[in-house]
Formats: sequence, structure tokens, C-alpha cells
Amino acid sequence: MWLLFVEAGIALFLLVFIVWWTMFAGRKPPRPPARKPLPPAKEEGERQD
Repeated sequence: MWLLFVEAGIALFLLVFIVWWTMFAGRKPPRPPARKPLPPAKEEGERQD
């Protein structure tokens, strides 16, 4: 009977370990958002359409 508890404990440990590994192993720190380039500044005297 104790062997069934040992086997169930090992299976539970493996399940938790695999879930933990897949959740946190591939995470990378978030990248800052890319800044959009500013439109060219209009010079004085230029017409606005």
C-alpha cells in the first residue's frame, strides 16, 4: 500500500514540476515599447494642407 502512495507522490511531483518548468522557464523580461518616429517638423512659412 505504501508503494502506491510513493508512486502517486512521485507522479504529483512530476506534474507540478513540468507545469512550473513550462510556465516560468521561457519568460523573458518585457521589452520597452518601440517608439514611433516623430513626423518631420514643419518649417515656418510652409503651407499647411
